[in-house]
Amino acid sequence: MSADHTNVEHAEEHASMSKGKIWKVFFYLLGITVVEFIIALAVPETMMSLGVRNFLYIALTLVKAYYIVAFFMHLKFEKYALIVGLLVSFIFIAYFIVLMLVEGNFLNLHMN
Repeated sequence: MSADHTNVEHAEEHASMSKGKIWKVFFYLLGITVVEFIIALAVPETMMSLGVRNFLYIALTLVKAYYIVAFFMHLKFEKYALIVGLLVSFIFIAYFIVLMLVEGNFLNLHMN
């Protein structure tokens, strides 16, 4: 009986993704993409250094990734434990990739 109740709640949360909300998220993503293109094509290098530009690209890309995963892949409506499990797995995978690149001297970081 409780499983049926849980499934009904889960279905109601997914049903809350109306067309209006989908379009709202779409326009957020569109706006972020427009900002990225403006930074890439319209802002001269004298106004913004390469480091700041790269930081902004990474930050805006992470925001876009959040919206895509949360709303279009419906992860925002899942249980907290699943979200944390997936997030921790992703962090470990990214950490191991960076660790392998550093240990293999691919990034040419000279640490003493």
